[in-house]
Amino acid sequence: MSGFKRLIPHLFTAGNLIGGVLAIIFALTGRLEWAPYCIFISAFLDFFDGFAARLLKVPSEMGKQLDSLADMVTFGVAPGVIVLMLVKLSILSKWAMPRLGYHDWQYDYFVLTDFTVLDRIFQSEIISPYSSIGNQTQFLFCWLPWFALLIPVMSMFRLAKFNLDTRQSDSFIGLPTPANTLFFASLPLILIQLSGSNSGWQMWVSNLILNPWFLIIAAVIMSIMLVAELPLFALKFKTFGWKGNEIRYIFLTLCAVMLATLWWLAIPLIIILYILLSLIQNLRTR
Repeated sequence: MSGFKRLIPHLFTAGNLIGGVLAIIFALTGRLEWAPYCIFISAFLDFFDGFAARLLKVPSEMGKQLDSLADMVTFGVAPGVIVLMLVKLSILSKWAMPRLGYHDWQYDYFVLTDFTVLDRIFQSEIISPYSSIGNQTQFLFCWLPWFALLIPVMSMFRLAKFNLDTRQSDSFIGLPTPANTLFFASLPLILIQLSGSNSGWQMWVSNLILNPWFLIIAAVIMSIMLVAELPLFALKFKTFGWKGNEIRYIFLTLCAVMLATLWWLAIPLIIILYILLSLIQNLRTR
């Protein structure tokens, strides 16, 4: 029975890994809208593997190593692949397809349903001697998306640093990899949420997400924050009183309000809010 108890937390970790692998597969096969759901399930399982180990009193060094290996896939490789595909999508939808005669509603439908069709059209134009896309667009499509691989590289350093850094028992130093992953994983769902809207601010948000330069700059900034010497508060309550937990209660309250009103759009805003509140707390403690 004790052997089975030790296995239970590892099963949660295995589920985390499987979710990450599925997210990568969905992203690479043009089903970006499914990848975020796999990430969300993995994040849930990632929380419960440690919780189960503490509850069953079976923490182990092996469990810690397995958790980091699974996190590298789910919160390192998967977000990098999602951003890579989003950058390709943005170049296709905003620059390439209009030159091929597709109007907004046509290529918007392709973007949100079947990326593989869009990609095949573009690839046929690249190899065509009568290509009308242009050398600059071809160059960007071939090289710009690979900047997204900075995310898994910096996530690797972040996870290794977390395992060795004894200062991160009650708080974090640098942005946690799950927070970084949730930021980027929510973007395809936001595009679907805002699809077909004629509202000015909603169209502005969609255009921002489908701007390759925004995606790359965001990937670089968030990757740097993964390893930055930036103290960030953790949602660990030693007591449930207001004193000492003010920042946590404010954060959770604002999260609930944003999720109820903005749905998927709330997720990247919550990550930004988390960073800003941590900076405010750091200034107060100084």
